[in-house]
Amino acid sequence: MTTTNPTIVDSLHATEAAARHDDGIQAKDLRRAAWACSVGSALEYYDFALYTLASALIFGPLFFPEQTPEMRLIASFGTYFLGFAVRPVGGILFGMLGDRLGRKFVLSATVLLMGVSSALIGALPTFQTAGYLAPVLLVVLRLLQGLGAGAEQAGAAVMMTEYAPPGRRGFYAALPFLGIQMGTLLAAAVYLLMVSDPERITESWLWRLPFLLSVIIIGVGLYMRLRLKESPTFVRMQEHKRTLDNPLKTVLTHSRRTLLIGVGLRLAENGGSSIYQALAVSFIVGVIGLEGPVGVITLICAAAVGACTVPIAGKLSDRFGRVAVYRAFAFLQLALAFPVWWVLSQGEVVASVIAISIALGIGTWGMFGTQAALMPELFGAGHRYMGVSVAREASAAVAGGIAPMVGAGIIAAVVALNPDDPQAATGAWFPIACYLALLTLTTIYTTFKTPETLNRNLDDPRDAAHASPAAF
Repeated sequence: MTTTNPTIVDSLHATEAAARHDDGIQAKDLRRAAWACSVGSALEYYDFALYTLASALIFGPLFFPEQTPEMRLIASFGTYFLGFAVRPVGGILFGMLGDRLGRKFVLSATVLLMGVSSALIGALPTFQTAGYLAPVLLVVLRLLQGLGAGAEQAGAAVMMTEYAPPGRRGFYAALPFLGIQMGTLLAAAVYLLMVSDPERITESWLWRLPFLLSVIIIGVGLYMRLRLKESPTFVRMQEHKRTLDNPLKTVLTHSRRTLLIGVGLRLAENGGSSIYQALAVSFIVGVIGLEGPVGVITLICAAAVGACTVPIAGKLSDRFGRVAVYRAFAFLQLALAFPVWWVLSQGEVVASVIAISIALGIGTWGMFGTQAALMPELFGAGHRYMGVSVAREASAAVAGGIAPMVGAGIIAAVVALNPDDPQAATGAWFPIACYLALLTLTTIYTTFKTPETLNRNLDDPRDAAHASPAAF
């Protein structure tokens, strides 16, 4: 732990309430921050959700047409994974800038980076016109997307947690994550209108239009975030010269336990989100053979449910505590894993839509909404942006990004073990459910090692874990 004068720490605890009244954050500033973070996240994750849907539905035939259907799926999800693999790098890079230059600067930079990358995906040549250059360019732009995404959620959560008044942090911090559900809804709605028939759409230019619309994101997102005031916690750190020159070193040296907690908490949420948003959609369309825009409709319904769940989860965490609420949603995801995947294997459209909407919209995204304030509260003030970024994106690489690829590998393995059974792939539901259950059990275990952070002093330079007896 960094050496800190005990007098300073004590005074921070004693003067937190006064500081909240003296930081210049008025009600209109709080509303502006909520809108800037929420709408900015919605616009930015419109881009990311577009790529998720395209990976599941159309990128295979567009960029990997020479492969078998199973290998197309693996290759498509491989590019999806690369965006997650590079997110820790983006988290470190922008986390450093966020703790040194401010939260506002990074939030403006990330919306610009993701918007440009997504727009350029819409201008890419396909394999038919450019050969192997096409998937190479797709990978490059996906990596740039991942760099921006590596700091977006962390920055929005940190900003709103530091803006919000004590007693309501869970609710306000969840609002940017509500924006992410709205971005998913927007992306899915666009795909429903423009690419409802994947086989026909790959032969036309219409698949490009949703990505090209990202240019609007750049203007709207930058306008909103440049008008935003800096986080009051960061302003106070600058005034008292308490910003760190190397927050990454502080995190890796003194916050290893907190990082492990953050990664463990994210395994079920991030892994479950990717499994349901990407793998489950691909499973019911490509393996089970449900026809029409059922995959996109499923995500629209799930995101609508999630848009209600996320702020409710944040509000519940303000009343009952972060850890208890997080654990409850994790248990719900565990209880639903096997029934939901069995339902998906049966090929019933309505039942599949309902199953994913409940599992993803309530179980997974309930953890997501609770996590919004919990993750920033785990870390000390001087290295908070870096800590949240590294914890979130390390878990994104080991759980969220790889989960659909693991699932696609499970499907391919089941098919290979049963070459004479044309329906063999439907049996992959059970091992996929086992994989999801394993991720969720790890998170449940982590909740019993996580300190309660409700209403802790955000100006405190110490991690929350240093005041808790729980240990790995």
